[in-house]
Amino acid sequence: MSYPSAPAGQPGGQPPANNLVWAILSTIFCCVPLGVASIVFAAQVNGKWAQGDVAGAQESADKAKKFAIWAAVAGVVLAILYVIFFVVVGIGASSSSSSSF
Repeated sequence: MSYPSAPAGQPGGQPPANNLVWAILSTIFCCVPLGVASIVFAAQVNGKWAQGDVAGAQESADKAKKFAIWAAVAGVVLAILYVIFFVVVGIGASSSSSSSF
């Protein structure tokens, strides 16, 4: 007995990974604007797949992953700059307070 692989109009197989978890995590912990863009693209994946737009679903999945990675990188860079800023301010404050005596 033969079973249909997918309903009419839908592609067979599994949809591409939508990267929604990474999009949400990058939004919460890293960079909100890039993370929101990642969430938007991740939310499009399953809808495009259900409409039979395999290329569009893969493109949205790739963009969701790309924006999540960019958000994570931006979050790390901003955290490093934040630490550097406070180290420089701390050194400047300690040197100016010791020279005023």
